[in-house]
Amino acid sequence: MRYPEAPRLDLVDDLHGHRVADPYRWLEDPADPRTQEWSQAQDALAGEVLSALPLRARFAERLEQLVHAGAVGVPVWRGDRAFSTRRDPGQEHAVLRVREADGTVRVLLDPMALDPEGTTTLDAWSPSWEGDRLAYQLSTGGDEESQLFVLDVATGELLDGPVDRCRYSPVGWLPGGEELFYVRRLAPDQVPAGEEQYHRRVWRHRVGGDPADDVCVHGEGLDPTNYYGVRTSADGRWLVVSASAGTAPRDDVWLADLAGDPALREFQVGVDAQTAAWVARDGRLWLMSDRGTPRWRLAVADPADPATWAPEAWRDVVPQQEGAVLSDIALVDGPDGDLRVLAVHAVDATDRLSVWAGPGSSASPGRLAEIPAPGAGSISGVSAPPQGGTTAWVGYTDYATPPSVLRWDAGEPEALPEWEKAPVAGEVPAMTVVETHATSADGTPVHLFVLSGAGGPDRPRPTVLYGYGGFNVSLTPGYSAQALSWVAAGGVWVVANLRGGSEHGEEWHRAGMRERKQNVFDDFAAAGEHLVAQGWTSHEQLAVMGGSNGGLLVGATLTQRPELAAAVVCSAPLLDMVRYELFGLGRTWNDEYGTAEDPEELRWLLGYSPYHAVREGTRYPAVLITTFESDTRVDPLHGRKLAAALQHATAADAPIVLRRETSVGHGARAVSRTVGLAADQLAFLAAHTGLTS
Repeated sequence: MRYPEAPRLDLVDDLHGHRVADPYRWLEDPADPRTQEWSQAQDALAGEVLSALPLRARFAERLEQLVHAGAVGVPVWRGDRAFSTRRDPGQEHAVLRVREADGTVRVLLDPMALDPEGTTTLDAWSPSWEGDRLAYQLSTGGDEESQLFVLDVATGELLDGPVDRCRYSPVGWLPGGEELFYVRRLAPDQVPAGEEQYHRRVWRHRVGGDPADDVCVHGEGLDPTNYYGVRTSADGRWLVVSASAGTAPRDDVWLADLAGDPALREFQVGVDAQTAAWVARDGRLWLMSDRGTPRWRLAVADPADPATWAPEAWRDVVPQQEGAVLSDIALVDGPDGDLRVLAVHAVDATDRLSVWAGPGSSASPGRLAEIPAPGAGSISGVSAPPQGGTTAWVGYTDYATPPSVLRWDAGEPEALPEWEKAPVAGEVPAMTVVETHATSADGTPVHLFVLSGAGGPDRPRPTVLYGYGGFNVSLTPGYSAQALSWVAAGGVWVVANLRGGSEHGEEWHRAGMRERKQNVFDDFAAAGEHLVAQGWTSHEQLAVMGGSNGGLLVGATLTQRPELAAAVVCSAPLLDMVRYELFGLGRTWNDEYGTAEDPEELRWLLGYSPYHAVREGTRYPAVLITTFESDTRVDPLHGRKLAAALQHATAADAPIVLRRETSVGHGARAVSRTVGLAADQLAFLAAHTGLTS
């Protein structure tokens, strides 16, 4: 192929004694006329290649049906009202609804009504304790900047907002709905240049008041990359604030008695562990933690008695379980009035439900019952009214079931009837799910979900291997229009549970971060070899796919093992691991990857950085890199630089294509934009793995 001209600079940095070449640094600047001209030429090339793919129209047609399956969110109960999201077939975005005490349901927020172009997304929402006010956050064009608003639930009247700089802000309401705690960044003119995305503070805000008058509660003098959590008790007495430096797997936690001394007191500071803390309706301090228990446990302490705050004084309610990872809980009342805990555990990335005796219960401590789930799927959340009751709501999905909601009641502890089902547009293709294990380079077993229409490896088929492997993210079963479309066309779709995720707890996560990051790439390569060895596919029919940190995964795979797969889709990727901290939110990820400022950590990064691993004369597979111009997490420069490097270096005829989009970012997008992207990706993979059905 004839690729757009990309001049190579003779630019070499000396970093801690390492000579590091960076010939395409000029592509970091989107305002550089050379970058703009090159990008436009890449757009023309991508349009030419992708529009000619033989299966693109058929994939788009199938995706149009399957993507428009509905989705129902787990309800959040406040007072007599339940708040939840729902997207029906044909809707570009989910709407936020409220269910009144009489059962009537009405829409509170519809992103398409706010912006018919579909570029506005609802990032977060939080009803007041009484359910009469709603705080919500919106962003536009994919920037995820999140402006905060407050409305009156009964009338829909806007009471407050917009309050800007609220990206990733939790909200903790005080009783009465007149005040709330939230998180907001300092103004750009109050922070050093280049640090505008950092320097968050926790503020106390009066609804309708000027944000300039808000009281700074916490954050002064602390790590500028801190993300903060805020939780209040329903009676308004207790405030819990947490902080983590970027995405580091550790929390600092403070507790304040707003009815007495409102100063925040240290609960857990400087400890290498994660703890979620809150005060529930029983007045106890509830603690969900991996402190000394990497598969997590649930315990209680006394918020008013610091003597109970030491971990050895915590009283376990749900102890750490062998081979299972605790991920979520809800507090409910038993038929006898005693407190019960509805707990979610993951075993090999499949979620299980169980019921446990609460503290002070007349029942024997421990597990009281296992609750049969509808299938091998994922529980997206469990929710119960904070004021109490015997009922909880359970979010459920699997590879063939769109996100729906089930209902559980303590009076029938083994039943899990449907509460609200998400509709499906069109017919979900028949599919079987086979679970198997690959063996990584160091002997570690790696769990795989294999989706196919065949039921077993009857013959080698075009196969997509998907992975992520980082940031404690667990890849559990979930409805995927892209996977279903591939299987319906006769292919095989595989999800790998790699180290770096949370499938087996915090130890599994840490086995795939920092100096151990290579384990993730080894796990992924082992998964590909396992699929070939078991007869599911061949190297000529294998494709690998990932996005964000998963884009780094497939970028490292194609540069370390270019012969492993015939095709690669690399979406919104991190690829220049020497300079990643200088752009977007990169600085907040150095606990996951390491920093180039440290000589030893630079050595880790150079050991796998895809951009720096490209070698001239290598026969690289077909590569489709997709980037999003409004991405404020992972800068599109990563995709530009690797595309230029691969186009220059490859000795194969397989195309290296850069596809970019404008007015979308790293996160949520309109459904129609999803269809176009997914159709291009699947058609590209089909063309280079031999899928013709």
